[in-house]
Amino acid sequence: MGFHPTSEIIAPPPIHDGLDFYQFMISGSIAGSIEHMAMFPIDTLKTRMQAIHSSLITTTLRQSLISIIKLEGPLSLYRGIAAMGLGAGPAHAVYFSVYESCKKLNPNNSMAHALSGVVATVASDAVITPMDVVKQRMQLKGSPYKGVVDCVRRVLIEEGFGAFYVSYRTTVVMNAPFTAVHFATYEGVKKGLMSPESGGGGGDKEESFVVHATAGAAAGALAAGLTTPLDVVKTQLQCQGVCGCEQFSSSSIKDVMKMIVKKDGYAGLMRGWIPRMLFHAPAAAICWSTYEAIKTFFQKLNGE
Repeated sequence: MGFHPTSEIIAPPPIHDGLDFYQFMISGSIAGSIEHMAMFPIDTLKTRMQAIHSSLITTTLRQSLISIIKLEGPLSLYRGIAAMGLGAGPAHAVYFSVYESCKKLNPNNSMAHALSGVVATVASDAVITPMDVVKQRMQLKGSPYKGVVDCVRRVLIEEGFGAFYVSYRTTVVMNAPFTAVHFATYEGVKKGLMSPESGGGGGDKEESFVVHATAGAAAGALAAGLTTPLDVVKTQLQCQGVCGCEQFSSSSIKDVMKMIVKKDGYAGLMRGWIPRMLFHAPAAAICWSTYEAIKTFFQKLNGE
């Protein structure tokens, strides 16, 4: 992925893609952090749209953005970014390193890419879920928390450690198909763009930034749209009882979905789908192109 041997190389590299395990971790960590930081304001809009009752949502995405900036200031769009900064780096390091380790077993098979992505997301979600809980609670309008440390302390005291993982099952159930679709689409689109028939020149040329960005955007948008209902459930579970958000007696995905449908109809399960897709399309493009660029840097470094 992102590397093709040339005639100057006498023997194939002994390690997958010519990189060591720690280099995949560094590449993934940097790419994931840049992705989330760049798109954080859109993520804030999505969280607010999914967390509150639909009757409170009477404006368009553009109007919501203008309203937040006018009433709360532009910095309010970045509340919780420190929590994401603490979680995104380690989580993506785990995500990409596990993915690459699994993918190398059958690097040319789309099903292997999808299954590798599922294994990777189960591992990375265990790392990022607690910080995602903190991040989403701080993104809410009128959030009572002063900062990351204050949020962590209060959640531990008032709700216990389990509150940080109340949405873990939902997150895994959501991210397993999300990642399967995402990785399979990314590898498929990238392969298609690089094929001689598409004018990409085939596998004899290095993959370009445009190829990585286009494949990443397509993968991110498709996966995001298909898994929006589960993302709504995850947001509601993580924000329950805060700033007027619904409190649930059960963390069952089925029960939460029933409550959402009962109050908002089936449309309630698609709340925030526009900002979710607007987030994941460019975010995936940024993440994949950054990841592949750093991998290329390491490959050249290792070659030297």
